[in-house]
Amino acid sequence: MLTLCAAAMAQAQHDGGADWPRFGGPQGDFTSPEVGVDLNWPEAGPPLKWKIELGEGYCAPAIEHGRMFVFDRVEGNVRLRCLKPDTGQVNWQFVYPSDFVDQYGYDGGPRAMPIVDEDRVYTFGPEGMLHCLSAIDGSVLWKVDTAKQFGVVQNFFGVGAAPVIFKDKLIVQVGGSPPDSPPTISGRVKGNGSGIVAFDKRTGKVVYSITDELASYAAPTLAEVDGRAWCFVLARGGLVGFNPETGQVDFEFPWRSRKTESVNAASPVVVDDHVLISETYELGACLLKVKPGGYDVVWSDADKRTRHKSMMAHWATPIVITGYAYGCTGRNSGGAEVRCIELATGKVMWSQPGLGRTRLLGVHGKLIVLGEYGQLISIRATPEKFDVIAQAAPTDADGERLIEYPAWASPVLSHGLMYVRSKGRLVCFDLKGQP
Repeated sequence: MLTLCAAAMAQAQHDGGADWPRFGGPQGDFTSPEVGVDLNWPEAGPPLKWKIELGEGYCAPAIEHGRMFVFDRVEGNVRLRCLKPDTGQVNWQFVYPSDFVDQYGYDGGPRAMPIVDEDRVYTFGPEGMLHCLSAIDGSVLWKVDTAKQFGVVQNFFGVGAAPVIFKDKLIVQVGGSPPDSPPTISGRVKGNGSGIVAFDKRTGKVVYSITDELASYAAPTLAEVDGRAWCFVLARGGLVGFNPETGQVDFEFPWRSRKTESVNAASPVVVDDHVLISETYELGACLLKVKPGGYDVVWSDADKRTRHKSMMAHWATPIVITGYAYGCTGRNSGGAEVRCIELATGKVMWSQPGLGRTRLLGVHGKLIVLGEYGQLISIRATPEKFDVIAQAAPTDADGERLIEYPAWASPVLSHGLMYVRSKGRLVCFDLKGQP
């Protein structure tokens, strides 16, 4: 293990790159520490390194120690493959059967991105199977059927919130319910104290289980506030703030639309002692100042008319750069906009329509914008305007579009290579510029 870590550190120092082992990247905030990245690409898009065909699913790949983990579904099997990041060549694969069916007709593949920790990789399938595998050969170290163990009633689109790791714990949004609970779409499902479960990351044993909240699609956010560890989870019904070491809950802040068919999907964003949360179905965004045992509301969209909301993030988590939050606001493609707001006040600085729903990736004061229909745009992160550096709808040598709708997974940047998942395909672009 020490050899692997040393090799990874040496590679990072050599190429100015970093691994991308979890949802949100190395820092969990959808920004990259990469240097020497070229965002001024030609009209055809960044140079294509390689591409591979994928099965169903919506999650981005995870990368650590020279291994890439791609999670998808082929017919009746959910599949995790370990690839070489620079070539796409398969090292090994692990499959298990799944009978998951999406209630709303979306595909049946996994939504939750894998997470890598040293020599282990964790997956959370759409039906609720939690696996810990050897990152070296894909052998099963432990597994938990969360749906069976905790009485989970299938969420609207199945399981979608990626877990996080805090020290020796794997923190997972489970959202269990008592026996004989009605279907999720009834709106009457109650929790049974397993809204958030911390498992021993090496054994799969339950360390603690907290809150009656049901699961959402927003990954937990880890942070340190005034010298103390915190975990923030925007669960089905609102924000839960707690101590990830002990499971002690500091507060629960209600934040969910009154509409039964609504979900929270964008992760909380933490800046110092402030937490930004956002949803797209009714309420919009809110900024809290947190403290042990509670919070103060700094500003809120809750009482504003829809056209005056600051940010209504659907599934893409906003990115904060030097006091401004950049994100995608709007529930549907036609009305979605890329937007910049002032974090401290919620004031809208600018909005850019016409790109559908987008994902953003921050790189040293710049942003990569991925549109769901295959647009790829680099911009400067400035509150002045939507300041374009380059834009493209990337194509291959035959003129075929490389990124197909729906491009809903977050782009991943690792060691100068950017990975974009869209329908049935994973594409690797070379962004290596001058060191």
